[in-house]
Amino acid sequence: MKSLAQTLRSLDPDDALPLYQQLQRALREAIDHRVLGPEDALPSERQLAADLGVSRITVRKAIDGLTQEGLLVSRQGSGNFVCARIDKNFAKLTSFSEDMRARGRSPHSEWLRKSEGTVSPEESMKLALSPGTLVYRFHRLRYADNAPMALEYATVVAGLLPQGIEGVDTSLYDALERVGNRPVRALQRLRALLLDEEQARLLLAKPGDAGLLVERLGFLRDGRAVELCQSFYRGDTYDFVAELAAS
Repeated sequence: MKSLAQTLRSLDPDDALPLYQQLQRALREAIDHRVLGPEDALPSERQLAADLGVSRITVRKAIDGLTQEGLLVSRQGSGNFVCARIDKNFAKLTSFSEDMRARGRSPHSEWLRKSEGTVSPEESMKLALSPGTLVYRFHRLRYADNAPMALEYATVVAGLLPQGIEGVDTSLYDALERVGNRPVRALQRLRALLLDEEQARLLLAKPGDAGLLVERLGFLRDGRAVELCQSFYRGDTYDFVAELAAS
């Protein structure tokens, strides 16, 4: 297997392909062959330009193109990194923590807010609850290893979580499972959007970057809705997949 230095030094000024496209091709090859792995940092633009004998404009143009493709991500003040894209099975009802562990990643969460209150009109309609019904709300920033992956805003019917807000420490689904109220099926909707300033700040992205909103409505075996969850993902970190079969 070629080293990163060998891969990048394959640029040929006599090639008909522009140098920035050759550099893109070389970086794609390094990523495809795992010379560069998920979350690996690239050498600085200045260092790449010096090592390869090209201008910083050439390096910047190459990196901008790969960033637009979703292969690289630029983090202000830190540099350029290989995206750690994750395939999420859209047809399987699993928690974020279960998904990350299944991929060999270490999940953890940062609590943004825990609160209780009466159901909002939108929640009332989607959860089929009467006005004034008590609900718990859990807002979290979800991490895989040390990389922020998603913003999660979950609303749970309070009567189905008798241990209350403080009964949820790390995993909401574990807390629901302990009392026999973990969702067994769900309806999920996926929508593309642009991240606003607050979402971008928390997800280490830029305002206006592509994002994904997944709304999940979870149900118990008896048909009652237990959870309404909205999760915001960076568009360059997640691929949602589903297996389809002809009837």
